[in-house]
Amino acid sequence: MSRHVHFISGLPRSGSTLLSVLLGQHPDIYCAEYSTPVCSLMTKMLSVISEGEYKTEFSDEKVMNLLKKTMDTYHDMPSRPNLVIDNNRAWCSKLQLLDYLYPDAKVICCVRDPVWVINSFERIIGRDPTLSSYLVPVEHRATLHQRVNYLLSPAGAFGFAYQALQEAFFGQFSSKLVLVDYDSLVTQPLSVMRLLEKELNVPAATYDMNNVCYTPPTAYDKALETPGLHEIAPKVEPQKHPLILPPDVVNRLAGGAFWRDRSMNPKSVRII
Repeated sequence: MSRHVHFISGLPRSGSTLLSVLLGQHPDIYCAEYSTPVCSLMTKMLSVISEGEYKTEFSDEKVMNLLKKTMDTYHDMPSRPNLVIDNNRAWCSKLQLLDYLYPDAKVICCVRDPVWVINSFERIIGRDPTLSSYLVPVEHRATLHQRVNYLLSPAGAFGFAYQALQEAFFGQFSSKLVLVDYDSLVTQPLSVMRLLEKELNVPAATYDMNNVCYTPPTAYDKALETPGLHEIAPKVEPQKHPLILPPDVVNRLAGGAFWRDRSMNPKSVRII
């Protein structure tokens, strides 16, 4: 049976775990609920393939087979439904590769106003009074401003993802993207799922928005010293949290939700 592979990417703290769990309620879809190592595995494999003494050992066909079998093996494809969705924020920086391997694949990008992304990061990091989260290196944890500066840097969890999203949004493979705005997901979840069903070409299904069953990856979060990083509420609805960022940080991030400005979307990227 021919299986379809799609992807979830986009910004952190923007609903990707929630969306993945909801997509997993569809009987025809298997969706990784949090980030997988498939993208990293492919990237490391490509470095061996394209550099050094083994470069001449790989035909185009062999390269494609190796990469696709990495995906198939990790997700145990024969036991999965007809549609599999992998999850990693780095996929936005790999659209050329995805177009080569999976020409029909969609990349669903979860997005959110950067002010609230950074606010969410600071709130979850601040839950631990020792500030031990590996999301920010110890030398950058002393003050909120240092933590924000690191998160916004190219090496930071937000900075990398934001740059990758822009690369994908304005690049030559932008037609593969479907952006899902966090605010739409939590206020109109059923409408979002119906639109995604059309994008993924699957029949309409029933979703339980009031009882989102999900087991958080506690070991994964503990490895990052950030307990609760992937927790989600059992009911899909807006979560009311106070803004804890100082005004200068808010002003710095203001206007970062570029996808909401139609004049910034000349290629008509699909936005839900």
